[in-house]
Amino acid sequence: MRVGLTGGIASGKSTVSSILRELGAVVIDADQLAREVVAKGTPGLAAVVEAFGPDVLTADGELDRPRMGALVFNDETLRRMLEAIVHPLVFERYAELEASAPTDGIVVHDIPLLVESGRAGEFDAVIVVDAPEELQVERMVRDRGWTEEDGRARIAAQATRDQRRQVATYLIENTGTREDLRARVHEVYDELVQQALARQSG
Repeated sequence: MRVGLTGGIASGKSTVSSILRELGAVVIDADQLAREVVAKGTPGLAAVVEAFGPDVLTADGELDRPRMGALVFNDETLRRMLEAIVHPLVFERYAELEASAPTDGIVVHDIPLLVESGRAGEFDAVIVVDAPEELQVERMVRDRGWTEEDGRARIAAQATRDQRRQVATYLIENTGTREDLRARVHEVYDELVQQALARQSG
């Protein structure tokens, strides 16, 4: 069973992803794959350097993520150029990992920009982790050391809460304690297991 997992920045999506993994789901992390496909020595990194020039590399030949992020964050054309290189490589890795997962398993695709990429319809279910903007900003300032202005700019660059909530099969509102969050994730996982069993017997 293929499940999409998404949520705004500082919504708690990474924590939900970790809990799902603990419960037995196979979690495929889009951000991690995006890092892997442009690691030092990969064809992906070579393609990025060809498109953007050697200035996007650190002194030791790794991708300079802060510099790359600053380049593409405010320039949609450059962002699309980067996505055109990285996304096909990520999808290729997705397919490999999915093929190696147990056929009766729950495979969770952790995709921060699921809504923005228009991929919600590809999944049997979509989990959306949600938090109010003020709480997101508070977490970014507290946990990441960002300014409030930086936090709001990142939120504005993503899909709106309403856009994400519209694609949710399961909505996880992360406004309480970690224990509250864990309990809600358990509920959702139990329902996914029941769905997966029903599909097999059907």
